[in-house]
Amino acid sequence: MTHQAPPPAPPSGADPGRQVAQLREALRLVERIAGRDGGPSASDARLDEAARVSIAYDRALPVAQRRFDALAAETAIWAAAGVEALLAAGHGAPPRAAAARLAESLARALSDLEASLR
Repeated sequence: MTHQAPPPAPPSGADPGRQVAQLREALRLVERIAGRDGGPSASDARLDEAARVSIAYDRALPVAQRRFDALAAETAIWAAAGVEALLAAGHGAPPRAAAARLAESLARALSDLEASLR
């Protein structure tokens, strides 16, 4: 009989809105590397999104919160690794195709994060 430990609890004070805002900033960086206009950086829109996500998280069932936490942690890990790889490879010509693919994956992950709270 094997026993799996439960996933670690999110750190106290975890802010889902801040997590999404950080991932959104990573997406903007990756889009710039890909040669795309990352869109307007309207801070009010980002603040609104962060507030909406935080409110949805607070209202969500615990199982939805845990799913969000797991998805956010996983996304942050692979996004950071991807950005590091792009920056390391970008000493010559920027790796636009790889950045475009990472941007698409990040955008999809952000949509999945928000959908996990509905």
